[in-house]
Amino acid sequence: MAVLEKRGRFWAAEPLFPPPRSDDGGRRAGLSRRITLGSNRVTDPGGDAARAGDLVLVQQAGRGGNGRAQITRVLGRPDVARDLIEGLLLDRGCSREFEQAVEREARAAAEKTIQATAGRRDLTGLSTFTIDPESARDFDDAISAERLGGDPTHPATRVWVHIADVSAYVHEGSLVDLEAKRRGTSVYVPGAVEPMLPEALSNDACSLVPGVDRAAVTVELELHGAKVVKAAFYRSLIRSDERLSYEQVDEIFAGRKPASALWAEPLQAAREVAAALEAERHKGHSGALTLDSSEPEFVFDEAGHVDEVLVRVQTESHRLIEHLMIAANEAVARLLSERGTPCLYRVHERPEPERVKRLVQQLSSLKVPTPPVPKNMSPSQAAELMGEISRRVEAHVRLKSGRAALTSLLLRTLQQAAYSPKNSGHAGLGTAYYCHFTSPIRPYPDLVCHRALLSAVGGGERAPRASGMGELAEWTSDRERAAMTIERDADDVARCFALERVLYEDGWEQTFIGEVVGLISAGAFIVFGARTEESAQTQRKAQTQDVVSPDYRGMLPVRRMRSADGEREWWELNEQGTILHGESPGSTLRLGDTIEVRVARVDVARGRVDLVPAG
Repeated sequence: MAVLEKRGRFWAAEPLFPPPRSDDGGRRAGLSRRITLGSNRVTDPGGDAARAGDLVLVQQAGRGGNGRAQITRVLGRPDVARDLIEGLLLDRGCSREFEQAVEREARAAAEKTIQATAGRRDLTGLSTFTIDPESARDFDDAISAERLGGDPTHPATRVWVHIADVSAYVHEGSLVDLEAKRRGTSVYVPGAVEPMLPEALSNDACSLVPGVDRAAVTVELELHGAKVVKAAFYRSLIRSDERLSYEQVDEIFAGRKPASALWAEPLQAAREVAAALEAERHKGHSGALTLDSSEPEFVFDEAGHVDEVLVRVQTESHRLIEHLMIAANEAVARLLSERGTPCLYRVHERPEPERVKRLVQQLSSLKVPTPPVPKNMSPSQAAELMGEISRRVEAHVRLKSGRAALTSLLLRTLQQAAYSPKNSGHAGLGTAYYCHFTSPIRPYPDLVCHRALLSAVGGGERAPRASGMGELAEWTSDRERAAMTIERDADDVARCFALERVLYEDGWEQTFIGEVVGLISAGAFIVFGARTEESAQTQRKAQTQDVVSPDYRGMLPVRRMRSADGEREWWELNEQGTILHGESPGSTLRLGDTIEVRVARVDVARGRVDLVPAG
């Protein structure tokens, strides 16, 4: 990916993005130097003429290092966010389209009419709804629920979790299936998506849109309180009554909006079950982690520029869906494990005891309360301790600051979740059985689990072959990590565009309130967003909503930091990596500290922001 330049009578392409990092931290091979394109009119294969300053995709012509290449696509301008993010996707190897044969097969499959038969239960008369982000385009899960009465302390409730029956349209070994396996997952970036499945399926036939009969795989759970006492699994035909957003549901829960009589009772029943599941997961010594999450949301204008960036925090509506999906995933994983059906489990290994001990030392250095640590800690004790630590951290940040920094410390202590053919449990959720089943439109392992489940319950699918599960687990885990890297980098690029817009409109001298979220010997990593002129009352109000101030990211080098009298000084990082100590008395910078900063430079293509102290 490069920017086109005219140098005299010659055209050249200047690489825009640095090659992505490899797993070992090095840079992968990629376009890394200026290349010559030619001296005549430059066009792409479609005949579109390129102009100096255009963002272009180039391909090296042959081997031998002569530097010559040809343009394969003109994308637009590098100062337009949507064009640059499109360029990033292509630069990272995303296809951005499906081959015609795959599209034809997907369209033909989407035209398939699926009706309730002896092998598919008709649930179209059941009150059903979806809850998704306002911006969602594909809806792969829906909910139904009803109260059954019983003991008031452990009320009985039946919950149906309906998941789009992608396996009814995507058969193993088909062209669509092979392409979905190659992609491994969908990649979601600001303003765009690299889908795992063609749109005819992901946004149409397999999307549980309201008012239309849709094929689903249903997990039917009967719960007494938070305990699942019965579980059934079958193919179904459903019809969603309403497409709800998280924002709408939170308004209903807050009493600011009424719920429709058609789904008010099922929604309340689902709410009560989710609350019971949440309380159960975080009590006792399950090891389940208490971590609040947030996601950036980017608003684009018609010209493709980032108009606004917001951060949406997890609210009760998010947690409702999360806990019901977890319950369904647990139930599926338990059945597959008990029956020995080959599948891909979602595993999260217990944290290493030594890393948990270091976390306790880090938190103690920051005066964060921690539980006692056993002298000889086992992995199971380490997992239980992490759950208790996360709850203490949550209680601490509710009273004080430092949420982003302390959450980051917790996450860096954990092992990375992955896919595996062997069930070894999920330490982060504190469960012995877990798989990904509820999003078959997006990650390929969910589709594998659908086929495995349906084969185990006589649903007409063939069981996955055990011999290929290990290789498939490694491949899909790799694809997930690659997607996460692309999504993170694209978010950083979009943040830079949004920040640049604010700075140009309101001035580069403005100051921001930030939080120290990472420290190295060379400086501090800062998350910032609120401007210092905003009142404390405005900030408190923002924190009570599901939308909070934008979290721009930047680096404050120690060479830019000064002592109280304005002199440069030497800074040293403590052994725990949590505090930078300056030479002068009282000069310290801690993880979680609040700091005022100004922006010195924004490098949009690299998603990098350089900061200086305010004042």
